[in-house]
Amino acid sequence: MKKFFTSESVTSGHPDKLCDRISDAILDEYIKHDPDSRVACECSATSDFLLIMGEITSKAKVDIKEVARRVIKDTGYDYEGSAFSSDNVEIVVKLNRQSPDIALGVDNSLESKEYGSDRFDRIGAGDQGIMFGYAVRETEELMPLPITLAHKLCAKLEEVRKSGVLPYLKPDGKGQVTVEYIDGVPKRIDAVVLSSQHDGAVSTEKLRKDLKEFVIDAVLPEKYIDGDTKFYINPTGRFEIGGPEGDSGLTGRKIIVDTYGGKAPHGGGAFSGKDPTKVDRSATYMARFVAKNIVAAGLADECLIQVAYAIGVARPVSVMVNTFGTGKLSDDKLSEIVLNEFDLRPAAIIERLGLKAPVYYKTAAYGHFGKAEFAWENTDKVADLKKYL
Repeated sequence: MKKFFTSESVTSGHPDKLCDRISDAILDEYIKHDPDSRVACECSATSDFLLIMGEITSKAKVDIKEVARRVIKDTGYDYEGSAFSSDNVEIVVKLNRQSPDIALGVDNSLESKEYGSDRFDRIGAGDQGIMFGYAVRETEELMPLPITLAHKLCAKLEEVRKSGVLPYLKPDGKGQVTVEYIDGVPKRIDAVVLSSQHDGAVSTEKLRKDLKEFVIDAVLPEKYIDGDTKFYINPTGRFEIGGPEGDSGLTGRKIIVDTYGGKAPHGGGAFSGKDPTKVDRSATYMARFVAKNIVAAGLADECLIQVAYAIGVARPVSVMVNTFGTGKLSDDKLSEIVLNEFDLRPAAIIERLGLKAPVYYKTAAYGHFGKAEFAWENTDKVADLKKYL
């Protein structure tokens, strides 16, 4: 059976991603100086204006505006003529402390109130919600192929801009890859869409030629390209106005880009700007860790994990495993194994994955999954899982 699946990515200069990066840079700065900081920080950007809002409770003192300007400059919004730049953007900060009603359940979970002597029972989930993790044997990273290639395209787009190979490029950009599957196996790339912001001096013809040569051809594996593969490079012709000057940005608006490109469900909660007591973030990382280890151990070729929490309760209210018929054991049995082998309480997740460290800024562009540098990409539970085969 033939089917097509498409995933997109964006560069770090896309207005939504810029907001994600600012939110996570602020989070990192607080956690660096106070690992117990409670942070829920969001940004909205447009034209020459940036609003930073949310709730933060911390012992640390952070120059939030300075952090934001640093990220804006690092992202590339310091070029001449930019209406939104690190020097001229107006920044307004509207931050409150975390609600004491929420803190009641996070600092002292239901379990610790009733019987908890276990240190991992102390912290309750920061909110109710559902979180998903996914892994599939399509790439070396055990990620879906379309989102993996889309991320690589956009990361390369940023690389050739910053290195000076294509100096006329500007920070905003997007990529999209459509993969053709035959009986569930990726066979070829059917279509590629790549759009990059640029200065006014470059011709559309040169831009398209350069992006094909230095980005697309440099990244996409030849084995997936054939004579019928379609390429759409800056299809509107011109893309000179970009970033928040061209379109508003908002933290958390690229959650499908952040995860699996639409190949797996998303619980709805965004990641960036949230400390690890927020299970929207930490439990989603843990669910990826579980799913990846199941696939890496050979228990399945494809695995979806769902975990659900109640606010103020440490233990998840449900855990579900779906291997789409590829499991070596039943999904019910794998659910039991997950509960036996993985501690899904927030405090245990935070310790296991080292989430009280300033690791978040690196996650804010080109996906939160599939990068070996992140602890939730480790496969150190494989030996423990193989004993069930």
